[in-house]
Amino acid sequence: MATAQQSAAPTVRRGVQPLRAGEGSSFLWHKLHSLLGIVPIGAFLLEHLLSNFEALKGPIAYGAQVKFLNGLPLVRLLEWVFIFLPILYHACYGVWIWLRGKSNIIYYPWAGNWLYVAQRYTGLIAFAYILQHVIRQRFMGVMLPEHPYAAFHKVQVELSNPWMVAIYIVAMIAICWHFAYGVWLFAAKWGITTGATARKRFGYVCVALGLALAIMGLASIWAFVGPDYKNAPEDPARAVSLLVAPGAVFAPVTARIVSI
Repeated sequence: MATAQQSAAPTVRRGVQPLRAGEGSSFLWHKLHSLLGIVPIGAFLLEHLLSNFEALKGPIAYGAQVKFLNGLPLVRLLEWVFIFLPILYHACYGVWIWLRGKSNIIYYPWAGNWLYVAQRYTGLIAFAYILQHVIRQRFMGVMLPEHPYAAFHKVQVELSNPWMVAIYIVAMIAICWHFAYGVWLFAAKWGITTGATARKRFGYVCVALGLALAIMGLASIWAFVGPDYKNAPEDPARAVSLLVAPGAVFAPVTARIVSI
């Protein structure tokens, strides 16, 4: 009587063990990446946009805001711990996630895949812009921590180049999109929006947030390139002090400078 021969057990190749929820260093690094995108990077973005919005009030108001920020206790330590290092980690880990992921927008042109791709490219644009912006505005030319009232003039000179204006506009839209969609992803990944309906409704909130931030950012750019404060002096506070000094012969234009 013939007997059936048992087939040999399939060979299982060694690979990465599946991670359970909440386990593994990769999970923790990913969570840290997500958290830093909201706090402190997202909080800094909101503060930065609000500070730049002061440019609509003129060079003196903008310089006063720069002076206030640079006068905070331990500001240089705060700058590195809560701004530079978190942005560097968030950007580098985001690129690593991008290289390991697949979007398949050609074969699967779904909204989720397009959002995935847009989030990665806007993040790359944001990091490239932030890098050049910090180098040019923080570490080149006039040192703004020591000369805060030169901030408006310094940005205005940079935006006198139409190419830089275009870069600022594209970067502002990309950064606001990246942050708004990042907030939506954060809420979904951290269990804040626990259903399809909740995620859809919160999506509308994030769209409104992104639009509001983009409008604020673009309005701030207009303050530097528009006609209201054209050819602002490098030190407007000193210019005003000279104009209002006793015996000044330029009194007729004092009101215009003060309004700036």
